[in-house]
Amino acid sequence: MSKKYFHLFLFLSFLVIPFKKIMAQKTDTIYHVNKNILTGDLKSLAYGIATWKMDGMGTINLEEIKINTIVSKKQFEIKMKNDLIYFGSFEASKTFRTVYIVTSTKKVLVNIKDIVEIYPIKSSLWLKISGEFSLGYNYTKGSDVGNLTFSGNTNYRKKKTLVELTWDQNNSYQADTLGSRKTDVTLAWQRLLKNGWSSQISGGFSQNSELGIKERWILNLMGIKDISYNNWNRLYGGAGLNISHEIPYGGISEQDDLAGLFQIVWKVYKYKEPKLWVDADISYLPYFTDSGRHRTEININPKINLLSNNFKVGLKLYYTYDSKPPSEASSTNDYGVNFQFSYSFH
Repeated sequence: MSKKYFHLFLFLSFLVIPFKKIMAQKTDTIYHVNKNILTGDLKSLAYGIATWKMDGMGTINLEEIKINTIVSKKQFEIKMKNDLIYFGSFEASKTFRTVYIVTSTKKVLVNIKDIVEIYPIKSSLWLKISGEFSLGYNYTKGSDVGNLTFSGNTNYRKKKTLVELTWDQNNSYQADTLGSRKTDVTLAWQRLLKNGWSSQISGGFSQNSELGIKERWILNLMGIKDISYNNWNRLYGGAGLNISHEIPYGGISEQDDLAGLFQIVWKVYKYKEPKLWVDADISYLPYFTDSGRHRTEININPKINLLSNNFKVGLKLYYTYDSKPPSEASSTNDYGVNFQFSYSFH
């Protein structure tokens, strides 16, 4: 073989090998309960919905109740209703609505309805990242008040570990002047343990001009327990400690505090049209270092699908209460409602 043809052969090999790798990624098969066969790329399963990418049709969503069995040689992290976690591939079963999970040491037959999460174990950093971005704006002519919000989250997932960055920026304007500002940014690291338990460490920054908080830097240490987790909802609670450094407005002295932290989170999904998502959480913080002070934070975020599951419209409602804000002139509570448009990826 001449040097010219050898170089051409190498060039074509570099083109074909990645192409084969890409094609090999789309060899997952879902057998529908009506006996249809879907071949493509299983992206995930959560809250009763399998996200499925098919050539020509793009990304579609398939309800878990319509899946008979699954075939895939790829490796997945699979969480069961009984809190067991498997790492393995899928092999078809002849029994209705069941599938074999094939791990490195065994093959287990499970009911499809008992699977609450499926996530591919991906080698690419980008493919391990998912998230959502939301933008909202409200304006009232009579009061000349506008409200602009920007919020979202980005998740990085690997075996038994989830890293999540969340942010929520809420600014109110009157005429051309910034009237109030509320900001929350949190970076959390969560590790799955056994029997539905997880540990979580999070750090963050918040600001709330209505409550007189110029800066609040926080560190949270928590234990989390799943109370209910199935194909339409996840309800979990957590408890731990909150360490904070607070800088008020108005030149008031900075302070460091230690508080308890109790939290309930509820995520609901309804897959019948119109599809509905509801994320809600409530946190309660009794202070150890500031006698008589306690804080409560409530967030509710209902959304419905728009065109596809990637595009959603909804409302963002929040309420914050502080029994002893740093300044006597500050309000003890803050609340708001905003219309939002959201886009999710991966």
